[in-house]
Amino acid sequence: MDFSGQVAVVTGGSRGIGRAVVHGLARRGARVLFCYRERADAAEETLALAGADGGEVAALRVDVADPAAGTALVAAALERWGRLDVLVNCAGAAAFGPIEAISLERWRATLAVNLTGIYHVCRAALRPMMQRRYGRIVNLAALHGTGGFPGQADYSAATGGVLGLTRSLAREVAAWAITVNAVAPGFVETELLGATPPEVRGWGEQIMAMRRAGAPEEVAAPIIFLASPLASYITGHTLAVDGGWTMA
Repeated sequence: MDFSGQVAVVTGGSRGIGRAVVHGLARRGARVLFCYRERADAAEETLALAGADGGEVAALRVDVADPAAGTALVAAALERWGRLDVLVNCAGAAAFGPIEAISLERWRATLAVNLTGIYHVCRAALRPMMQRRYGRIVNLAALHGTGGFPGQADYSAATGGVLGLTRSLAREVAAWAITVNAVAPGFVETELLGATPPEVRGWGEQIMAMRRAGAPEEVAAPIIFLASPLASYITGHTLAVDGGWTMA
């Protein structure tokens, strides 16, 4: 897959799946602007990783929960490179706890990052994509959005919303040759999985066919495919990348 000449924006690119997406796009020729919220050291690591392969990558510190973040991120990409072809929304955050322990503040914060943040950035990205009559948007969701998950009612609600937003937006913008898809991972070796209670991780790994958590690069690969010109006839789709979890 060749992204030469294309410009991509990736949210949450400082670590985990987002970092793998930034690296994968950059080494395939894309010019990539990614954002991060607070981990400047992790952002520098992403820049170094992508730069080692000769990639042209830049970083911007913004919080996608901020209504102005999407506009700032897209404007920075346009000012630097003059176009926008790809948007990958990877920014996310989650915690564990029964619903009675989820405060209204936590509920709002979880939806602000995982759902409303995608709304902010998608909305800002659409105009330059529509003007060029081309675009690829890939939203990172989770299996929580289809099956729910104990102890994560807020995150399950947010990622379920991402799937609905993805389908609705796909219908709205198809006439401009813009595709919108989602990827729903299962267990992946990220900081989020590291915070998962051991008994929950053990339960999950027994359910999935492959009996192991995935690597961030194994989720980044299908995201990059959906972001490529090769995926021109796929839109409104949610791809589970879960080691066979949903077959259970």
